[in-house]
Amino acid sequence: MSILVTIACASLAGVSAFLWQRQVKLKREAHIRTFVLPKGLFEKLTQKHPHLSTKECQLVAQGLRQFFLAHLKSGRKFVSMPSQVVDDLWHEFILYTKNYHQFCQHAFGRYLHHTPAIVLGTARQDDGGLRRCWHFACLEENINPGKPSRLPLLFALDTKLNIPNGFIYTPDCSGFRRQNDSGGTVYCGAELGSSDGSGGSDSGSCGSGGNDGGSDGGGGDSGCGGGGCGGGGGD
Repeated sequence: MSILVTIACASLAGVSAFLWQRQVKLKREAHIRTFVLPKGLFEKLTQKHPHLSTKECQLVAQGLRQFFLAHLKSGRKFVSMPSQVVDDLWHEFILYTKNYHQFCQHAFGRYLHHTPAIVLGTARQDDGGLRRCWHFACLEENINPGKPSRLPLLFALDTKLNIPNGFIYTPDCSGFRRQNDSGGTVYCGAELGSSDGSGGSDSGSCGSGGNDGGSDGGGGDSGCGGGGCGGGGGD
């Protein structure tokens, strides 16, 4: 009888732990969706991109939320940043150190570090991080990652907002050109969706080269490119 009681108690404890973890994750997700950015952040962004309107800055903020959600939903694994303009807003947010620290604690339970492209560990990590980001950004907008009919916002913003040296993506790989008219690399979304987003894959080339402007958001020289910096990683 004592064995049955022990098993029942262990089972109950397991269910309680699962429900608690689920509740914590839901609270963190809700915080990412609803937190208010510090005042003056859009003004900082428009100093670097003066052509952006307030409405367009709000779109960039929405893209940043999508990036943070991808990190959370991946189990706080490393995710690569696929947008230059969203990366610029992330940079500015980090400079509001108290606000950013408080946000990270509520959203992730720990500080989310920004990893510049120049110190990324391996091409495999960068590739996996970009695929992971693509996977969860697509699911956020009910897009099939492997057969996308359109781009999720985070991957469409640089082109939509005409960001200099931004990253360019296409949802459809069939018959598209690897280089656009200005000589920049075009990255294929469906190829990024060739894995389940859990850890990346070496199969399927997404092109090479990319943004060589020297910023943290620059593309890599190998792998999928299209997203040089990122955040997160193992515990």
